[in-house]
Amino acid sequence: MSLKTYLKRGLTYVIKGVPQKKVSASITYLSTNELLKGRTAFITGGTSGIGFAIAKAFLNSGANVIITGRNSQKLEEKCRLLSNKPEYKNKVLGIVMDNKKVDTFKEHLDNVINHFGKIDILVNNAGVIGGAIKNTTEEEYDTIMQTNLKAVFFLSQLVGKYMKEKHIEGNILNIASSSSLRPAVSAYTISKWGIRGLTMGLARSLAPYGIVVNGLAPGQTATPMLQKKETDDLYNPSTLINRYATAEEIANMAVILTSNMSRSIIGDIVYMTGGSGLLSFEDMDYSF
Repeated sequence: MSLKTYLKRGLTYVIKGVPQKKVSASITYLSTNELLKGRTAFITGGTSGIGFAIAKAFLNSGANVIITGRNSQKLEEKCRLLSNKPEYKNKVLGIVMDNKKVDTFKEHLDNVINHFGKIDILVNNAGVIGGAIKNTTEEEYDTIMQTNLKAVFFLSQLVGKYMKEKHIEGNILNIASSSSLRPAVSAYTISKWGIRGLTMGLARSLAPYGIVVNGLAPGQTATPMLQKKETDDLYNPSTLINRYATAEEIANMAVILTSNMSRSIIGDIVYMTGGSGLLSFEDMDYSF
């Protein structure tokens, strides 16, 4: 944790007081439903965190689910967990895929189509963090940009063309970030600024073919990427709700945004930041 973060947290404690107990969240889960019945979703980076939560929520909403990951053992384990109900046994597929290897994308998509018959939903979720401008190497920069942005560009290109040719009124959902509202001082932040713009461009290009493109931008979320688990203390003074978001909250919204309930939402970024995006810049007197 940086000195600046320590000082900010310390000031928060002075103003609000040191929390005396752990902060938890009461999350409302979508009950079993048919919002995505008969549809097939391809989710990159689906072995943990937000991607895995989205996979579970999509299954619960009637979809077939494909998750990707780089570790075959972990992928197998997560597919087994997703298939823990008899009705999900034949609805889950895991694919070992590295987002940096664009030349493998078509083969993977062809395998999915051969297995399930089609793809209706693409969730570009896989990503890595880091890349502070003060000390990042060119290799680290390239890894982040290739994983977070280049892969999304070319995977969306492939799936968009496929949906257009097959007349599939599908969805592309990009997992963006509230970091795209901040000054870009890292490769990660730059990549998320790129996702924000790409989402708008894809939406404008694909909407005439009935393909809906949107983005979902979490704030700080209790995921392994932040070395945080939902079972940990969720206290986070940098948000107006004083806690981290949970992956399950993000997944609930992902279901809504890829269902027919949201066909008129085009090219938008839905921010789920607990108020730490547009509302909590401390540059004005917000007292009420």
